[in-house]
Amino acid sequence: MESMFSSPAEAALQRETGVPGLLTPLPDLDGVYELERVAGFVRDLGCERVALQFPDQLLGDAVAVAARLEETTGSKMFILGDTAYGSCCVDVLGAEQAGAQALIHFGPACLSPPARPLPVAFVLRQRSVALELCVKAFEAQNPDPKAPVVLLSEPACAHALEALATLLRPRYLDLLVSSPAFPQPVGSLSPEPMPLERFGRRFPLAPGRRLEEYGAFYVGGSKASPDPDLDPDLSRLLLGWAPGQPFSSCCPDTGKTQDEGARAGRLRARRRYLVERARDARVVGLLAGTLGVAQHREALAHLRNLTQAAGKRSYVLALGRPTPAKLANFPEVDVFVLLACPLGALAPQLSGSFFQPILAPCELEAACNPAWPPPGLAPHLTHYADLLPGSPFHVALPPPESELWETPDVSLITGDLRPPPAWKSSNDHGSLALTPRPQLELAESSPAGKSSFLSSRSWQGLEPRLGQTPVTEAVSGRRGIAIAYEDEGSG
Repeated sequence: MESMFSSPAEAALQRETGVPGLLTPLPDLDGVYELERVAGFVRDLGCERVALQFPDQLLGDAVAVAARLEETTGSKMFILGDTAYGSCCVDVLGAEQAGAQALIHFGPACLSPPARPLPVAFVLRQRSVALELCVKAFEAQNPDPKAPVVLLSEPACAHALEALATLLRPRYLDLLVSSPAFPQPVGSLSPEPMPLERFGRRFPLAPGRRLEEYGAFYVGGSKASPDPDLDPDLSRLLLGWAPGQPFSSCCPDTGKTQDEGARAGRLRARRRYLVERARDARVVGLLAGTLGVAQHREALAHLRNLTQAAGKRSYVLALGRPTPAKLANFPEVDVFVLLACPLGALAPQLSGSFFQPILAPCELEAACNPAWPPPGLAPHLTHYADLLPGSPFHVALPPPESELWETPDVSLITGDLRPPPAWKSSNDHGSLALTPRPQLELAESSPAGKSSFLSSRSWQGLEPRLGQTPVTEAVSGRRGIAIAYEDEGSG
């Protein structure tokens, strides 16, 4: 009977977690992981305990890298292999739990500023770039030598952009080279004004110039990629780039180019659909997708205020990495909003296995704030920090008496007229004869309103109960897996 509905119990114990990737030959280890630079970083800080963060595909080299660094620096190395959220973010919480004084992040990184002051060094790993093939591809895509173009790349190819620009500048007069926007050390002051920082990159624009004036040439990706639409780094560039400017990509190995205009159109259409789903939603699930990126608490409070202003009910869910099985436990939620770094917020969007769509904070802002976006704003913001007060893109919610809340709105999905927020309808002059009860109206406007669906469940989550739980000694727990514990027998 067990085999008809599930796998055998032994299969869970024998299952492998995944292939860690091909091992790097020991003679190439120093060059691939830039161990000389990393060792200098550790020695300059005088750290005794250092955390090394690896993504899953690089864990095969973790032990060899840690041993080599311990030998050259004399410091104790700790390997952080399993992050609770995305591996592109700096796991400052895991480093602090290990008592580390610094952290080395290997592999692809979103370069988001960490939530806590911890010295961090990034090793993006350098991917080989066929410069001559990329030059020919650039010339074929940009026949006008006077057209303004910016060179972009995936993080592993950023080292080759200056060399590529050197080969192109004799002919092309208006060429801009981007560079990775590594987080600035805490307390560091730059005597010169910082260049424009966007999409995890810095753009040294000349005075009076705007990034929206430039086309883009992106070096990265591969023709063997099974689904290029799932590349979150390229997706955030396509979503935020000016729609009227050309955008092309080039494979660094073969020089094959592709016009990304059609893909950008698909991504923006998907975003507009998600905005409509968010406007139709009554219950919103806010997924805490990061605890290591700066301003995540402020962003969570901002999203809760947005949903409340729009007459929606919101629930905060801390589930780690979102999966279809986890989110299926909350069928009452109409849409989910993932509060994560730019790469983490865009990574699961195109998956068709989720029962309800997963939005980025930008879509919820567009759905709940009638004053957003402001005129001249780029099509899509990828980092939640751009929505918070202090950002040039922040737009405050209109006051309650604003006419923006009364603008008729028709759903493009159902064709129905959306009602105004419950607190707005309760203040209409035509209903003055009734006793205004904004809280009751807000509750009744949601299918989860009359009684919170979480409170009706037998298990509502972990409760701290500080000071109420007696202190006891540790005891041996059950052994085995949930489908067949050792003390349950075979009956």
